[in-house]
Amino acid sequence: MKAVEEQLYSDIPPTKLRNKDEKFKPAKTNKFWLTIASLFFFNMLQNRFYAFRYKNAENYFTREENYPTIIFAPHCNWWDGIVLYNISHRICHKEIRLMVEELNRFPLLRRGGAFSVCKKSAQTAMKALKYSVELLSDLRNILFIFPQGIIRPPHFRPIKFQTGLAYIAQNAARKYGKVNLIPVSIDYCFLRDNRPEVLVEFGKNIVLSDPDVDRKEFTHTLENAMTQVCDNQMNDISHGNLNDYKILFKQHLKWYRRIEQRLKSIDLPDVSSV
Repeated sequence: MKAVEEQLYSDIPPTKLRNKDEKFKPAKTNKFWLTIASLFFFNMLQNRFYAFRYKNAENYFTREENYPTIIFAPHCNWWDGIVLYNISHRICHKEIRLMVEELNRFPLLRRGGAFSVCKKSAQTAMKALKYSVELLSDLRNILFIFPQGIIRPPHFRPIKFQTGLAYIAQNAARKYGKVNLIPVSIDYCFLRDNRPEVLVEFGKNIVLSDPDVDRKEFTHTLENAMTQVCDNQMNDISHGNLNDYKILFKQHLKWYRRIEQRLKSIDLPDVSSV
């Protein structure tokens, strides 16, 4: 029997495609569940990936700390949310707030900082956007956004955003005076090990202080910033320029990889004269 091929990507968000009403659900965290989530999500990465490398985190640490922060990234696969959770808790040392579509399928994610968004209509999606602005009042939080609005293939171009991120940024600037917006590129690739690695690069911080900026123009500014950091990371990977990456974790070599390394270190006899 021939397998039915799955449609991997769609231009229509799933909640809009199903045309099903979903009640808005805010994040619901406490210290116990955040500790459990932090350990669980970190263990998931360690079990699946050989290493987690990140670069230019100083773009985050040199932000204007007295103002809220939004980190935005492309969305290409299931692991992105897990990676962002670890960025938030283990690199930035903040609580994550992440907008998740179809949260009703994974209700426990609310305990880790996720909140729902239903894109059936602009009116229903607006609840999540307004909530995003409100939660930025707590500087212990970082809002993480996938502004493309749907999952795209890896390295998809051109990078195009919906206007939700610009809406949140404008209203946050109006309410809090300024807002930091930092693009982050995430890639998953095989380097020299038999397991893939996670590579994360922080782009330059964009500070928005003018809430009256043209929303479409500002969206293009954010698109260009995201494209630049993604292209820069892809160029580094393709040329093997990884020396500037720091390591969040790196696994011990498997026994067969240790044997391989040992064999490589053995000096072979010179057979050229034989």
